[in-house]
Amino acid sequence: MPQLTDWLPTTKKEVELHGWSQLDVILFSADAYVDHPSFGAAVIGRLIESMGLRVAIVPQPDWHGDFRDFKKLGRPRMFFGVAPGAMDSMVNKYTAARRLRSEDAYSPDGRHDLRPEYPTIVYSKILKTLYPDAPVVLGGIEASLRRLTHYDYWQDKLRPSILEDSGADLITYGMGELPTIRLCELIEEKLLHNREEAVASAKDLMQLLRKYPIPQTVTIESPTTIPGGRKDTDIVLNSHEQCLKDPKLYASNFKHIEEESNRLTPQRILQQSGERYVVVNPPFPPMTTQQIDRSFDLPYTRLPHPKYNGKRIPAFDMIRFSVNIHRGCFGGCSFCTISAHQGKFIMSRSKESILREVRQICKMPDFKGYLSDLGGPSANMYMMGGRDKKLCSVCRRPSCIHPSVCKNLNTDHRPLLDIYKAVDATEGIKKSFIGSGVRYDLLLHKSSNEELNKTSKEYTEELIRHHVSGRLKVAPEHTEDHVLKLMRKPSFKLYYDFKEIFDHINTRHNLRQQIIPYFISSHPGCTEEDMKQLSRKTKQLGLHLEQVQDFTPTPMTVSTETWYSGFHPYTLERVFSAKSPQQKQRQRQYFFDTPPKQNLPEKRRDGKKHRQHKP
Repeated sequence: MPQLTDWLPTTKKEVELHGWSQLDVILFSADAYVDHPSFGAAVIGRLIESMGLRVAIVPQPDWHGDFRDFKKLGRPRMFFGVAPGAMDSMVNKYTAARRLRSEDAYSPDGRHDLRPEYPTIVYSKILKTLYPDAPVVLGGIEASLRRLTHYDYWQDKLRPSILEDSGADLITYGMGELPTIRLCELIEEKLLHNREEAVASAKDLMQLLRKYPIPQTVTIESPTTIPGGRKDTDIVLNSHEQCLKDPKLYASNFKHIEEESNRLTPQRILQQSGERYVVVNPPFPPMTTQQIDRSFDLPYTRLPHPKYNGKRIPAFDMIRFSVNIHRGCFGGCSFCTISAHQGKFIMSRSKESILREVRQICKMPDFKGYLSDLGGPSANMYMMGGRDKKLCSVCRRPSCIHPSVCKNLNTDHRPLLDIYKAVDATEGIKKSFIGSGVRYDLLLHKSSNEELNKTSKEYTEELIRHHVSGRLKVAPEHTEDHVLKLMRKPSFKLYYDFKEIFDHINTRHNLRQQIIPYFISSHPGCTEEDMKQLSRKTKQLGLHLEQVQDFTPTPMTVSTETWYSGFHPYTLERVFSAKSPQQKQRQRQYFFDTPPKQNLPEKRRDGKKHRQHKP
């Protein structure tokens, strides 16, 4: 049985049990502390610990009253880290209709009252009030996707970089391992010089970062403190003030933001906001297999902290017996934040690392032999990427498979088949299921290499026969081609083709399995007539739509920028979007085969009017 000291400390008593008198880094997380590689705060905490540093996590601190949770561990030698959660706090809290969700998946017993709105801003302001000179570093998806001027759906307005709203010093955006390692090494070497009594100040850290900029970080600078000054190679966006005045200028910014997030040779981005500039340093190269293995091979207990004994954490229940085999997604779907946060380049774990985690799961006392998922952001992209890296280094495409599959893309499913067979041969494994969504357009792609086409068929057969737990998730998202084009999704004709293959394999092997398609309403470019066609076509297929959602504008996606501005960021052509609650509800009703009603008011469960959400 794990001991209390097997987790990172969360209280002063636990710090003392570790034999520590002072901490180097203190992380504040808006999620419950689950010591598992699917939870970002645990990953960053374990990574810092592996460097020989002393780190603690304060999960879901009480932000009311005297702020005792923010004081209890004192001031760290290096910095405070704010990790607001695995999901954007507002997406986690509210539906597309701005209604409170039924539960908070990352809180004990699904409680809603343990997380503020915009915890990145709330926590940072408290820390800066209590410890004005201590560096505060932001990480996680909430800060990552709010690093520049962005549209906030819940406030219904443009907001500046979250660095301005929070008062924090630095953002590490995207996957945080590499910038966090570099940051800790730089502070230790240049500021603290291994002196136990020394502490880093925010002022000293910012001066240091101007001399030694860290990739994949964001700072705010005056015109005279921009590291190296303005360079000819910098991409200078339209200012925050220009964006406020002209939605078209705001939309045009995003093409550059997305392109530079997904290039192998990215440039630095600058955006003026008031008298200062937001400086976005280009990201690190994609993590190597060795680097990503290090992150997954850290000594996680894979369990919630003992403080939650007897309590249910919904997100943990979902992933406790799952294995993430890669990061990144080259699908580039317009509405998805995965490539914006993780990048389009696939970063795959080694077979040995994956099997080590599987064997660890097999030793868990409540494991019954069934892995719930052996996947990633998209289930079948493991070890895929460009064959010729020189071509990739000059590529600006946000998607490797839209509008067509890139000829340079290696679509070989053999490494994935090898993983499936090795996992299934592991002692203690009865069955491994694929719970992640499958890109059927990759399976149906006709390569010039017949061996790859044969392997795709073999993978499809293996997947449907042995790795479906009764229901296979796929995401056609819509049926109408002009909407799918805006979504960067393939034609719905491919869904017909894949469903025919799925049904044929099930019939041939006497399997009773379902294919579960995901659909979205109110996406930019989608009209009521388009939803009517979706309803008609899915009914013809005999589909009872379960996995459906109304489009939710989230920061830093093509779809969101189009929805807010009315212009597509790449073409600057006008695009219709259903914006009012009535329009959105009318589109959503087509999912349930009910005639849309006129003038539907937006309602909350408690009958009250919606309030404005403010940080």
